[in-house]
Amino acid sequence: MKQNNVTRRLAEQLREKLGYILLFEIADPRLDLVTITGVEVSQDRSYARIFVSCEGARYEEVLGALGAAKGRIRSLLARALDWRVVPELDFRIDRSTDEAERIALALENVPPTIGVEKDEAGYPLQELDGDGEEAEAGEPLASDDPESVDASESGVIDG
Repeated sequence: MKQNNVTRRLAEQLREKLGYILLFEIADPRLDLVTITGVEVSQDRSYARIFVSCEGARYEEVLGALGAAKGRIRSLLARALDWRVVPELDFRIDRSTDEAERIALALENVPPTIGVEKDEAGYPLQELDGDGEEAEAGEPLASDDPESVDASESGVIDG
């Protein structure tokens, strides 16, 4: 949805009211540990898209609980907001936290070649063996082992 200063202000107001309603007014245990991460309001205030975050295993359960409580939430919003029209609510799961967690996990698993000194072209200054560790001087590399060379790599074709 296209957002401007007015709709951003309204979205923030709606987010605060929704947070209060979910925390204190709705007594559904399926909605424990649910966070409202964002709200978008249409220009005419008739539609609101609410992004919620929760544990990955509970997505369907939380969406079901929010769908079941949607009417009650709208009636509580009508009392809490001084808007002429109470928006239709569309709850969606915000998966940006999952993406951030995936990136953080990927950054923890650093490949061993990252720590190797490289020249200006990006090639390692030290030779690496097959395990990603520096090879000792005079020690054969995994690629130097004639038994590990594939027939297609050696250019020999059985006929």
